[in-house]
Amino acid sequence: MNGEVPISEVFGRRMEIIQPDRATADVVAQLYLDTIVPGVPEVIAKLKAEGWTPVILSGGFAPLIRRLADALSIEHVEAVPLHFNEDGSYAGYGEGYPTTRNGGKPEVIREWKRAIHPEAVVMVGDGVSDLESKLEVDLFIGFGGVIARKPVQEGADAWITAMSDFGSISLPGSKATLA
Repeated sequence: MNGEVPISEVFGRRMEIIQPDRATADVVAQLYLDTIVPGVPEVIAKLKAEGWTPVILSGGFAPLIRRLADALSIEHVEAVPLHFNEDGSYAGYGEGYPTTRNGGKPEVIREWKRAIHPEAVVMVGDGVSDLESKLEVDLFIGFGGVIARKPVQEGADAWITAMSDFGSISLPGSKATLA
């Protein structure tokens, strides 16, 4: 996430080593829920009430993120497929999925923009692969509340370290997409 190693190399290596089974994926999905960044549910609820369409765009795995998205009432998740055999053992991942490589997040955003024609797109991210999306969005907000990455902080249009700071940022448009 610091941008030092191409994402495509990270995925292959990581999955060869980990080979997560369904039970492990379920544990990690629960950890996402148990360790949610304070203020995120409130920010998402407020944005939805204002007409924004939140989207989770991640290099993480869809079945793990889906539970978090459901808890936040976020319908749209763009994340890497993870496959299991009938017995729950690891069967692979979506190797060709855009977010498994550098430049994949901007690609997904371009596709979304063509499909839904949002008034504005705002990206909140903490990694270099998120920052790659800056040219495709109307506002890139860097988030340093878990880990502050210098390239993201320096490249962001706005920088926050707590979700409570989100309200101090002027968002473009009104009914738009938040990735």
